[in-house]
Amino acid sequence: METFEVAVVGMGALGSAAAYHLARRGAKVVAFEQYDLGHVRGASHDTSRIVRTSYGASQYVRLAQSAYRDWADLEAESGERLLTITGGVIFLPVAGPYSASDFTAALTECDVPHELLAPDEVRRRWPQFDVPEGVETVYTADTGIAHAARTVATLQMRARVHGADIRDRTRVDAVAPDGDGVIVRTSSGDVRANKVVIAADAWTNDLLEPLGAAIPLDVMQEQVTYFQSSRPEAHDRDTFPVWIWEDEECYYGFPTYGEPTIKAARDVSFNRMTPTERTYVPSPDLTAQLSDFVHGLVPDAGPELRTLTCQYALTPDRRFILSPLDQHPDIIVGLAAGHGFKFTPAIGRILAELALDGESTDDVSKFAAPAAAH
Repeated sequence: METFEVAVVGMGALGSAAAYHLARRGAKVVAFEQYDLGHVRGASHDTSRIVRTSYGASQYVRLAQSAYRDWADLEAESGERLLTITGGVIFLPVAGPYSASDFTAALTECDVPHELLAPDEVRRRWPQFDVPEGVETVYTADTGIAHAARTVATLQMRARVHGADIRDRTRVDAVAPDGDGVIVRTSSGDVRANKVVIAADAWTNDLLEPLGAAIPLDVMQEQVTYFQSSRPEAHDRDTFPVWIWEDEECYYGFPTYGEPTIKAARDVSFNRMTPTERTYVPSPDLTAQLSDFVHGLVPDAGPELRTLTCQYALTPDRRFILSPLDQHPDIIVGLAAGHGFKFTPAIGRILAELALDGESTDDVSKFAAPAAAH
């Protein structure tokens, strides 16, 4: 049986980052992806993802600060430009469930420059928005865009340069701890690893349930729609920020990026799906709801051009899980609960540190896996 120091399951953003950091440190690593690399069934495809420090909880702000350093390191090591900084706003209705004071307190605690803006200040600064009264807005200048597909491809390429053995179209059917490491049973045969990193997102519990270590997850379908820009110059990334609407229903959007379109998505309350119900067909109802909201907030947004779907797994409180399993410490789980792409290079480094060192240089104490089986 082939043996490795670490096996990585799942080659989306987090798994690719883990494989990169493991290989860069000289570990003998094998990584498995059940589909083609860059497939569209998960949550790591398409062009753009938001990067930001603006969170209402300091553990995420600090992790984002760490991630920005890792992004810079990855760009320097690879020679690729992966981030575009645009500035960004978070709209927080006063009557909604999220408080602007939580954001400003967390940002202040972590020494992140920010501004709290009233609706008239937002409209004066960015007349592209029609922001109603009763909405507080937090602005951070360090917000921007990560090129999603390019990031994942870059991580995979650099992982291979550093010696990682990446095997696509190879399904992992089971992981079996035996006291001397973990046997990884795949569609192409078994391998043994000292440690296994599971970064399988919506497929995580397919591997954890047989171990009695399933994590409560909702598998969600998200829809992203690209709208034609009627005034591309007004929606250019030099003049129009990334935006997030935080309410019972959350939405977010981007300036033009690579094409004269405005990208927007809904972030919560999508279709909960069991593994057998997973679909990649957009819902016309969700598209219509998103379109109505976008045209209300950004009146110059044009007609819908195309809609994409992705799926991801949410923990009950959208808390990250970055830790070994309590029951099986040779198995390390990386779950980013639908908001983790911005942290990709940092999470990959953390997972590599947990596998090779047994601890991380970042404080991940709040991201432990559940201690009891579910």
